[in-house]
This record gives sequence, structure tokens and C-alpha cells, in this order.
Amino acid sequence: MSRQEAIDQYARALKAGKKCYKECLMREQSPYPVVLDELLAGVPVAGQMDVGLVEIPSELIVGTKTEGRRAAFAANFMPLMEESSEFAFKWISLCAAHLGDEGIRDPIRCFEYLGKFYVQEGNKRASVLKSYGAATVPGYVVRVLPIWSEEPEIRAYYDFMQHYQLTGLYRVRFTRPGSFAKLQAALGYPPDHVWTDEERQRFSSGLFYFHEAYAKLGGETLPITEADALLIWLKVYPLEKLRGFSSAELARSLEGVWPDIKALVQGDPVEVSTEPEDAEEKTDAESLAEAGDGPEQGLLDRLLHRTPDKLRIAFVNQYTPEESDWIRGHDLGRQYLEAMLGAKVELRSYDGVGVGETADAAMEQAVAEGAQVIFATTPPLIAACRKVAAQHPEVKVLNCSAAMPCAGVRSYYTRIYECKFITGALAGALCRDGRIGYVADSPIFGVPAGINAFALGAQLTNPAARVYVRWFCVEDALQALVEQGFSYISARDLPSPDRQAEAWGLCRCDGRRQLHSVASPYWHWGSFYLKLVRSILDGRWDALARREEGRAVSYWWGLRSRTTDVLLSDELPASARQLVGILRQGLSSGTLSPFQRPLRDQSGALRSDGSEWFTPEAILQMDWLCQGVEGSIPRFEELLPVSRRLVRLQGVYRDTIPPEKEETVL
Repeated sequence: MSRQEAIDQYARALKAGKKCYKECLMREQSPYPVVLDELLAGVPVAGQMDVGLVEIPSELIVGTKTEGRRAAFAANFMPLMEESSEFAFKWISLCAAHLGDEGIRDPIRCFEYLGKFYVQEGNKRASVLKSYGAATVPGYVVRVLPIWSEEPEIRAYYDFMQHYQLTGLYRVRFTRPGSFAKLQAALGYPPDHVWTDEERQRFSSGLFYFHEAYAKLGGETLPITEADALLIWLKVYPLEKLRGFSSAELARSLEGVWPDIKALVQGDPVEVSTEPEDAEEKTDAESLAEAGDGPEQGLLDRLLHRTPDKLRIAFVNQYTPEESDWIRGHDLGRQYLEAMLGAKVELRSYDGVGVGETADAAMEQAVAEGAQVIFATTPPLIAACRKVAAQHPEVKVLNCSAAMPCAGVRSYYTRIYECKFITGALAGALCRDGRIGYVADSPIFGVPAGINAFALGAQLTNPAARVYVRWFCVEDALQALVEQGFSYISARDLPSPDRQAEAWGLCRCDGRRQLHSVASPYWHWGSFYLKLVRSILDGRWDALARREEGRAVSYWWGLRSRTTDVLLSDELPASARQLVGILRQGLSSGTLSPFQRPLRDQSGALRSDGSEWFTPEAILQMDWLCQGVEGSIPRFEELLPVSRRLVRLQGVYRDTIPPEKEETVL
């Protein structure tokens, strides 16, 4: 390389430095590199450790160790000294060596603090390499250790230090603890897998391509790392696609998951919708009339809402209705929707699709066959939902689950705890000894709230009542409670109202240990599907999407929406029926809340003084049990293997469960 070329390069770098200097002043920021000694002045640290020779990501070199020649560089490490200066002469000489036969062979020396690098020796070497856009700069690194605290930045950094021993890469940085374990799982590695040189190079190469597309979409302005964003992308695409995609394909794929990336930025990424959006309610008769050959929708209404004349809707089921009562309940809901809306909808079911590649294929088939809306009726289908939503953003995708942090996929479930409160009150009124059994399914979102609501209902009618919880996901819980002699037991809930002859919900156990259903919470999925589809037809879906842009939407509807209710046995006395009516009316109108009362957990800690209502999020994410409940929430290790997949996805402690390879990673 000729010296004149080096001089020209210095002129370009000087121009970039002066531009950065002016922009920093306009933003009222320091125009110079950060000085580590100043940054740490008065800040206690835990010590230092030698990291050794590292390929330092050039964008992470942000400052100098001491003040020294700080004023010679702009904040972007480009030079500020005029071309006639001695500094410029040395910079140009290094630049000539950089692309000459000699090259810049000596690594710089620097300190690292919280993932950023501060040069002690080799400022000009770093400046030259950064001026050419070098991805990395070799350097000997000393790490300054911060003192541990619960601050999110410190927790995330300590998490990084642990996984750096496995990756050896500084670019693998996350803003949330636990993300690296998810990355290992997404890449198909065991949790403690040490990356080989080949794996490190493959990942670094892929991350380089990802960074280009991410930066073009404005990712560098977001308060997350590129690794945070890549982890979301990897939930839809394998790492190999980073090199297999063209630039345009990679950009489109990133645009498809961009809603989830923006949701990650939100402090509370999930918006819980507790009731249907305000709209005129129609009776079943009106719905049936509407489904017929009535008047055409007005032109003005079409222009305002741009709604279709007919919606093509796919129901994707992990199992067949014959295999699963849960799926059967949703299939009855599909039939109800078709009966209510008739010609306005075209429905198709995809049953028994399983999970993984077969579920992916079923989703793609639904789209190919014209589906505009997809309802996936079980949580394990969330991975397939994320993929189809990212690849087909024009399709509205919903997953029957609670509070999934996926902005591209809406989740839906019901506030069954309201019905549990009613059956708890019945149990308290009917049970003479006050000992009531309770079968809980799995420790997933909403289940502890249901247990607590049931116990509070029982205490409403019998202050001395005690609720004894056993878990279906751990043992044959119902039989265990029967053998212990409980006269009333809250068993599993009714998946659909046509199964009422069996022992569901609150049951009375007779002297022969036979169970008789007294009252059962049940789901009316048809009512949910009808209201949700109407919201699409009249434009309310799009209005909610605009209002909650950047957040995931979770529908969590209750008694008022008629998506859940309590089915009563004919043997129930009139006084008990009157009690149910009073409680149902109070819960539906919002004048009664099970949790608006002084409330302590099992340890005696005050959870509410009764002056405020719990937020929907606080109820949904309850991971504690209240006083009056005997038993505890089982640990993940205690669960039967068949229950673990669901708890990984929906468990109240899902963020603390170490991910496993080949499992769905949220």
C-alpha cells in the first residue's frame, strides 16, 4: 500500500471523526472516547482477571483506560488531529503497514468492563482497524469485575461471564439472564457444551450476516443486543439459514419476527385483554339471521373497515377429537361458530397434526389452502404458530394458551378461576366437616389462581374451610383424595357441557366412594370463537393491533363474555342455585372480585391489604398459594414426564427451567 493511499485513508477517517464530534455536541454528549478511570472513580469493584488474547468486536471498543490522548479521538475512535500533526504521521504509518507486507501484528492491550473495552496501549492501531471496518481487533484483555447485585445489567453480565467460558465469544451478549441456556437449546447443544473452533467460527459468521440485516431495520437503536434479536430469529429458523438466505430473504425473515423483537423491548411485553372489545352483542337468533342471505354489507362500511365478505379459518389440532376431550371441546366450538355465522365463514380442521415438522407442515398446508385465520388449540403448537406467523404475516394466528410472549401470535384462554370461586363457595356451604379435596392439573399460568379462588370461595361460606391440594401431574390425585375420605372434591373441569353425566368439577363422594358431579366449571369455546371472529369481521382486530403495537396480545376472558360458566347438577338445592346466581352476577358485572380482600400466602406474608384489586397479570402469574390451602406447588423435577412439555411452555416458573435441546424455546 502506498503512503498516499494511507494519507487518503486518514483524510476519510478525520472527516468521520469531525462529523461524530459535531453530532455528539448537538446531542449534548461527550465527543471523546469514554475514560475507564473516570467511569470507575468511586465505584467499588470485585477485582480483576486476565482473559488473555481475544478477538475483540471492534464496535465494543468505546474508550481508553486513562485520559492520555483522549482528545486525539472522537467518540467513534476516528482521529481529530490535523494531517500535519505528529499524531497523524504515526497514524498514517500504521495505516500503510496495515495493508502492506508487514501488517499490524501487535495486539492492543485493554481493559474490559461490563462488556465494553477501554484501550491502554494501541489506540492508533484500534483507530486504523476501525477505520477500515474491521470486525474484530486482536487484544490482550484484563477484565474488571463488578460487584454482584440484583441489578438487571449486573445479573446479565454475570450470566455472560459464565457462558463466555463455553463460547469464547464477546459478541454473544444478552440483556436478560438465562438467554444463553436458550441459545444452547436452540442450536441443539447440551447446556454445558463447550463450543469448538468450528462452531465458534460458524456462529460468528452467521452473526455477522445477521447484524447487517438487523442494522438496516434499525436494530442498533433498540435497547437490546443483536444476540437477543438473533435468539428470537432462531426460534423460527435454523442457524444454517443465515448463510443460506440471500440478503433479501434474510431481511424478509427478520421483518417476519420483528414484532417479537419489538415486544422484547417492552418492560411488560404481554397485553392481557380481559373482555371482548366494545361492540354490539347479538343473540344466537340474530347471529343465525345474519349468517343467512341478508342485505349486503354497505360500501361505506367495507371501505372503513376493509373487512372480507368471508373468512377462511383453519383449526389446527394436535390430537383428534376422538383422542382428546380438550380437542373435542374446541371442535364443538368450531361447529358452533359455523352454525352461528354460516356463509360468512369457511372452516376447515386439521386434526392429529402432532408437534414439530408435522405441525409445521399442517400450518403451511392451511395457508396454501387459503386460511386467513388459524386457531391452534394447544400450547405445544406455539413453535409452529411462530413460524407460520413470521413467514405469512398476512395470516392471523392464535394459540390456545396463556400469556405467550410472542407479538406475532395472539394467545387465548379463559378466566376459569371465576368459576372456581363459585364452586369453592358451594363446597364450603355443602361440606359439613370443612375438609375439601382439590385436584390441580399442572403448575401452569392461572392454575394457582384457580386454587386460591376456590379456597377463598370456600372461606366465604365456611370461614373454617381447608382445601387439600393434590396434583394430577404428579400422581393419581383424584383416587388419592377419595381414599383419604374427602366428602367433597374439586376434580378436573368439564371440557365441554355435553359431558355432564360424568364426574367433573366439584364432586360429592358417597359412602361407596362413588363420585357424583355437583357443579363444574366448563369452557364454551364456541362463544369465544364467535366473538373473536366478529372482531375480525368488523375491524376491531386491526384497531387492537394498532393500539398494542410492539406487545403480544393475550385474550383472557371470563364469565361476562360467556366463554366460561358453571354447569349445575339437578340434585343441587334451590338455595345453592340462588347462591350461584348471586355470585355469577357479581363476577360478571365486576362488582365482585375473589381477590379483593386482605390476603396472605401460606407463609403468612401479606399479599394484599384488600384496598386494591390485583391486575390481570398478577392473577395470571400467581405462583403462590393462600392461607387455608394445604399442599404446595410441585417442583419441575417432581412432575410426571408427560406433563413437563406443557409446564416448560406455560409453567408459572417456566423462566427458571433450564431449556433442553430439541424443545420449544420461548
